[in-house]
Amino acid sequence: MRKHRFLSFVLGVTAFAILLPMAVMVLWSVTGRWSWPNLLPESYTLRTVQELLFGSAKLPQLLFSSIWLAAVVAVLATIVGVMTARATELYTFFGCSAVQAAGFLPLLVPGTVFATGIQLTMIRAGLSDTLLGVVLVHLVVALPYCVTIMADVTAAVGVRHEEQAAVLGASPLRAFFLVTLPQLLPGILSSLSMGFVLSYSQYFTTLMVGGGRIKTLALVLVPYIQSGDRALSSVYATVFVSSALLVFFLLEWAIKRTEKRGETQ
Repeated sequence: MRKHRFLSFVLGVTAFAILLPMAVMVLWSVTGRWSWPNLLPESYTLRTVQELLFGSAKLPQLLFSSIWLAAVVAVLATIVGVMTARATELYTFFGCSAVQAAGFLPLLVPGTVFATGIQLTMIRAGLSDTLLGVVLVHLVVALPYCVTIMADVTAAVGVRHEEQAAVLGASPLRAFFLVTLPQLLPGILSSLSMGFVLSYSQYFTTLMVGGGRIKTLALVLVPYIQSGDRALSSVYATVFVSSALLVFFLLEWAIKRTEKRGETQ
């Protein structure tokens, strides 16, 4: 009973710590003037909403391109994660440990050094200032997390059911898609969620490799924050966080539905 109360208290404090800054950010997005030490704004304005909808940033196009880019990266990273996890967790081959260790290399390199190095690589490959170059660099950032998620799920699922399906006459592809893939689906959705959030929030790598030509919401948001205009930066930050959370919660909902469906079968 005490443990339950303690967990409820911790969850409540955590929710408050997350929701309070969000509420302040939403309030700032419609604030005209808010001087210290006033608890509430002195005046309100719709200037930020008008800029958001009808300004030069073109929010609908920006949201579509950002979500589309992050979705492509998440799908590619998850596909590579599934294949890498199956190779390293289910089979033993020369260099298996090296492949597993190489997946963590992007996490060990400082972000500035990584972005500079990857920019030079993309320039030499002729992919600088291109959408393909941005997708590739986001893919490198997301892969360590997606591979780790899929490796844990693949190790837990194993290959026993797939072997039983093969004994009953199923081909390798049929056994994988009909037997193993449904069991991997919760992990795949988690990998998609992680890959999406990582790609959606990339700023520096997108700026370095995209050269400012590939527009994302994060790329537009940071200059507003640096400009000192709290109202405009807050309204863009609200849209950024809300859109990311919406996709995240949709994927989490899909994960829970998948797990419940697996329990009933």
